[in-house]
Amino acid sequence: MKAIVYSQHGLPIEDPRSLYEMDVPKPEPGPRDLLVKIHAISVNPADTKIRASVPTASPRVLGWDAAGRVEAVGKAVALFKPGDNVFYAGSMARAGSNSEYGLVDERIAGHKPATLTDAQAAALPLTSLTAWELLFDRLAIREGDGEGDALLIVGAAGGVGSMLVQLARGLTKLRVIGTASRPQTSDWIRNLGAHDVIDHSRPLAEQLRTIGVPAVRYVASLTHTDTHYAQIIEALLPQGKLSLIDDPETLDAVPLKRKSLSLHWELMFTRSLYETHDMIRQHEILERVSALVDRGALRTTVAMNFGSITAENLRRAHALIESGRAHGKIVLEGF
Repeated sequence: MKAIVYSQHGLPIEDPRSLYEMDVPKPEPGPRDLLVKIHAISVNPADTKIRASVPTASPRVLGWDAAGRVEAVGKAVALFKPGDNVFYAGSMARAGSNSEYGLVDERIAGHKPATLTDAQAAALPLTSLTAWELLFDRLAIREGDGEGDALLIVGAAGGVGSMLVQLARGLTKLRVIGTASRPQTSDWIRNLGAHDVIDHSRPLAEQLRTIGVPAVRYVASLTHTDTHYAQIIEALLPQGKLSLIDDPETLDAVPLKRKSLSLHWELMFTRSLYETHDMIRQHEILERVSALVDRGALRTTVAMNFGSITAENLRRAHALIESGRAHGKIVLEGF
């Protein structure tokens, strides 16, 4: 089968060798696996970071967002059957989704929203799972709660931010404040439901006071945490909570002590990497997301469709993400 791979990390994305097509064996499902004919994928910052910085001993297939149809199932599979349309984000411990067929453990897959195309659905799994786990597991906010409190989302126009804005606005009573630095991304966040948008290129606490928010109880820092760290601490209420998903080179926890602030990391891949006892929770979240989409409570965050799944188009997508100018999600469909 066809797959798009990298075999040498650190190459500039303009180099044709940075991502290229090759034939690889079609995988066979294990006991709890689904073998999926992949119809569409989306591209995430994780793809670009791994390609740029992680050595690989053999050609590696990237990509952890997919939508497609189940072709075969393992002998212990109970949640799906051949012919089901599914969407998933997969596991970093396995080959990714930039290929004609992929394997995914049934416990981290969901039934695709019936109201979406494959490309629209492929934009959702990784960012929906990350946003859901950040909001409800890491920050421990309960659905329907949050009255009188605010959530500041730093970098709200990206894929995770686009889902987090919708989940926080639709499923909690929090005041949702997103950050952006361009008119296009500010409009995107507002259209997704943010109550307020402020500019992360300017002091955060000062802007919060301007909109009548002296401080916030929760912050989700999705990008450049090290750049905004001191401002985030200033903006948080005593005993507030900070959750982050990016990769600062260092993060000094000592400044959090004075306010008794808590720090929470979110990595969507933790459950699948360690096969945690609650790994099936990701199936449950995706099923919930699918239902919310089908009843109109959530919408896809596709910003651009780059066409068919080719090495050239994937290099274009990686280049845009690396430029820092992307918003929402980039999708590709069909080999």
